[in-house]
Amino acid sequence: MEWFNVGRIVNTHGVRGEVRVIPVTDFEEERFRTGNVLYVGDRPLTIKATRPHKQFQLLTFEEITSLDQALSLKDTVLQIPETERGALEEGEFYYSDIIGCGVWSDEGDYLGKIKEILSPGANDVWVISAGQNKKDILLPYIDDVVKKIDIESKRIDVHVIEGLLS
Repeated sequence: MEWFNVGRIVNTHGVRGEVRVIPVTDFEEERFRTGNVLYVGDRPLTIKATRPHKQFQLLTFEEITSLDQALSLKDTVLQIPETERGALEEGEFYYSDIIGCGVWSDEGDYLGKIKEILSPGANDVWVISAGQNKKDILLPYIDDVVKKIDIESKRIDVHVIEGLLS
């Protein structure tokens, strides 16, 4: 079975077992809903309470009732099994589907592979690793730039707008 990362526990919060999580999912409201089960390794953790705090999600788990127990989770990854991944609408993709795809310009030039997705504001920005001794390319995920996404062949075709490669 394949597992998907949804967050990283970076620290504790308070003394009652609450943890501070940096989300790594587009579906924060869905993934961090009260009653959901997330996994640290093969250990299931049921969300008892959740609330946003700055750029974090603060989570309390039913199985974690003390600061010491919460400390044991620090620097671990929260995951879900592929069976809970869920279906998407037409034209929607999971980060894990996009990361690793090759990117080609509309002139047929290979630009590199997507290594990371940033969410700074209005639209996502895909980070393309352009290879050794080349600067990463920041590709805005907008209709004017991203022309075709083929998840099956791990290929993305883009229109290179002025200033994108400089």
